[in-house]
Amino acid sequence: MAGRRIFGRLQHNPDLPAALLRPPEPAVQRTSLYPSVVASMTAKSKASRRRRIEGHYSRVNAQTDIGSKLKLITGLQRLKYVVYPQTFALNADRWYQHFTKTVYRPGLPVKGSGLEDEELGRLRSLLCEALLQDFYYAKKGRTFLYRSHEVSAAPFLTNAMAILRSQCAKHNPSLSQGALDVKPQVNFYWLRGETRVPRGHRKGCIDPIRFQVDDHPLVQLRVQKPLPEFVPLDHVVSEEVPFIPFEPSRLPLFKRQYENNIFIGAKLDTPCSYGHTQFHLVPDRFQRDRMEKLSLSDQIEVFLRANAIASLFAWTGAQAMYQGFWSQDDVTRPFVSQGVISDGKYFSFFCYQLNTLALAADADKNPNRKNICWGTQSVPLYEAIEEGDIKGFNDDVFRQLVDFFLNRPE
Repeated sequence: MAGRRIFGRLQHNPDLPAALLRPPEPAVQRTSLYPSVVASMTAKSKASRRRRIEGHYSRVNAQTDIGSKLKLITGLQRLKYVVYPQTFALNADRWYQHFTKTVYRPGLPVKGSGLEDEELGRLRSLLCEALLQDFYYAKKGRTFLYRSHEVSAAPFLTNAMAILRSQCAKHNPSLSQGALDVKPQVNFYWLRGETRVPRGHRKGCIDPIRFQVDDHPLVQLRVQKPLPEFVPLDHVVSEEVPFIPFEPSRLPLFKRQYENNIFIGAKLDTPCSYGHTQFHLVPDRFQRDRMEKLSLSDQIEVFLRANAIASLFAWTGAQAMYQGFWSQDDVTRPFVSQGVISDGKYFSFFCYQLNTLALAADADKNPNRKNICWGTQSVPLYEAIEEGDIKGFNDDVFRQLVDFFLNRPE
């Protein structure tokens, strides 16, 4: 014992020569004889649930085929809230901003057109001719109840889309190479927030709140390349997203269980997988004079904003997921689309930029990433049509329509 103690002191003596010092023993890497302890895949513990979720995320991220990835994302069917873009619920735009993490900015970021007055005059005459054809010359007859917009306003908006697309194609070649969809179907499915299951065999479980949009725009235009971004992806937005602390059923929204769909209006193999412009037709129940008599004049613009936020979020979100992004693999570039909501006379213009898909509770980590919606107040295109003459034609609305179609991909 004494010799070992003396030898130990000599080893720690800094005055000894280096040749008498014993080199340190190399560290031995010990391998475990047993596998690491992990949570069970079938237990009811929090660790087991976390392991199942992480396994699902890794399987989705490992998929290289977009169709297989979307199938895994939408495979689990549970009760979900069905979001209707055209809703008469009071202050629905604030609820929809909360559901989609969207801030609203008045005004439009689109720059003015550079067309000459001669070309603008020719476009104006073609649009006026289509307007007179559907609202004055054609004999429509008596329509069904609450379906009068389908007889005059819908054909005019469809013809206006076709006219503006064909006439602006010489200045924007992407329009001639794009695809025009009449009455398409647009679907989007996403998660936002968490809730506790109130009843059933899964009572007490913490589940994400699921949402589904099934939209049917009147007509939409898709192009082969994305539109340029309005602001950079990491642009810090000063406006705050409205926070709604209540369940979506208070809006009210209702839960249904059916197939989860993500669809831009075309299949995955389409070359035109990016959105350009959508035209939406308001329903016949949306009557301005009736809402003013009910002291709901402030809800006129709320209805239009809610329609734009829900529809354009669903369209741009589906486009991003067609490119392989999802809530756990957020977008690396913005996705931009434009929207026009009208009843044939009043027009509202909206631009939407999708900056994030990370809306789930475990993915929403960056508070500066917000989706942005720009919009205008509804303005009439004309005042009246009397004896084949259009009274009070609004050139500002006409120029804004032209500007939307002249917005070209980079």
